[in-house]
Amino acid sequence: MDRSVEAQNLERPQRSDSRGQKLGPLIAFVGCDGSGKSTVSEAILNWLSESQAVQSCHLGIQSKQIGERLVRLPLVGKSIGRLIAANSPRGNKQHAQQTKGPSTLAALAIFLLSVRRYRRYEKMMKLRRQGITVIADRFPQIAVANMKIDGPGLLAAKHRNGLIRFLAWREKKLYDYMISYRPVLVVRLNVDVETAFARKPDHRYESLALKIANVPKLEYQGAPILDLDSRLPLEEVIAQAKAAVSRSLAER
Repeated sequence: MDRSVEAQNLERPQRSDSRGQKLGPLIAFVGCDGSGKSTVSEAILNWLSESQAVQSCHLGIQSKQIGERLVRLPLVGKSIGRLIAANSPRGNKQHAQQTKGPSTLAALAIFLLSVRRYRRYEKMMKLRRQGITVIADRFPQIAVANMKIDGPGLLAAKHRNGLIRFLAWREKKLYDYMISYRPVLVVRLNVDVETAFARKPDHRYESLALKIANVPKLEYQGAPILDLDSRLPLEEVIAQAKAAVSRSLAER
């Protein structure tokens, strides 16, 4: 269950922003696709809504959905589809991209996706400044530089191109800001690759395996982390999440 008891000894998440304005509590649900983030976070949202003002925020980039919409555009859709395919890491190409980094056009697309995440984050902060409790599906982190698990997309590779270096620097600034406000609690849902693939058969098995391997490495600037095994019956997972959320909110 909760393997992060030591987090209780770390600095508590902020209760106010840089201007001293009181912030509503933030509870983040993180994990690989197929781990049950949306299902469990929605259950917690509905439960909390019975006693307080609460809203949900999705802080993922949703690149797959964006790509699907773009390729359906008239005239330019096919060209965009070819560009996406050319920059999708598969097999040996993934290693090559990690070595030399993305093309300028791909780097610009990655940066714009990070800007999109930042704008969603600012909308979430506006809710917190109004004193509203926020349930976040996903949350930005920099422990692992991979956009698919909510990290920066340009930080890991070495770039010779000056424009890409600038975009990587600007993206890092966005993430430095976003991670500076720690959640009251991070619920980290763990799952094995077979279960995740059974729940998300439209995802690539290898991609799910890579995400799952990186989930234990995720950390959120000292925020308390509750690790849950999402292979357990859903009612048990939700009950454990409710108990941890209750404790975290009571401590405030």
